[in-house]
Amino acid sequence: MSNEYFKFKRFTVFHDRCAMKVGTDGVLLGAWAPGGKKILDIGTGSGLISLMMAQRFDKSSINALEIDGEAASQAKENVEKSEFNKRIDIFHSSLQEYHEKCKTKYDCIVSNPPFYTEDTGCPENRRHTARHTESLTYSELFKFSADLLDNEGKLSVIVPYEAKNKILFEACLSGLYVKNICYIRTTPKKNPKRIMATFSKVRPDNVENEEHCIMNADGSKSEWYLVLTRDFYL
Repeated sequence: MSNEYFKFKRFTVFHDRCAMKVGTDGVLLGAWAPGGKKILDIGTGSGLISLMMAQRFDKSSINALEIDGEAASQAKENVEKSEFNKRIDIFHSSLQEYHEKCKTKYDCIVSNPPFYTEDTGCPENRRHTARHTESLTYSELFKFSADLLDNEGKLSVIVPYEAKNKILFEACLSGLYVKNICYIRTTPKKNPKRIMATFSKVRPDNVENEEHCIMNADGSKSEWYLVLTRDFYL
């Protein structure tokens, strides 16, 4: 991997002008989230998740939002250079602004949202915006996503494990039900670090729970992670 770009099997993501670089969180969500025909990617950053969803769901059209101008510009360039450029549109916009104008209902929404809370510092301004929940609170994320989903649509997110109760609470307030939770450990001996969760307007008969590790005890990539990401990593 270069400091300026990350090359995948079917696309390359330049991220030198993005506050948030290509990372494991985005790759996990892009490889795991259920898809649809009309997809909204909230906080796309470099465009990574949109490109992954376009590769996985070849009949999909994707709208991707990014509040930071430099990141939105670079995401657009990444998309334009890819084979998926006719199916992805990048919007330099906050979710709040987009929601006011949007007439579309989506059957899939994905987001790797800001995850520093109000009492957590983040030193650099653009990185602060990308990582800080003041720019998009969990309450706003769930409220506006619920409004933008069609009746059968699904919202999928990746957040720190510590945010689990918060997002379940906000989802409930927004009329969304959790369908699936995936607990992510870095290694078998470590506590879960992230959770991925999918929500829907339809109450499920039961909540599916799964737990996986990114690495084995010896530091090698786990079989689950290798299988999940095999269509993307070189």
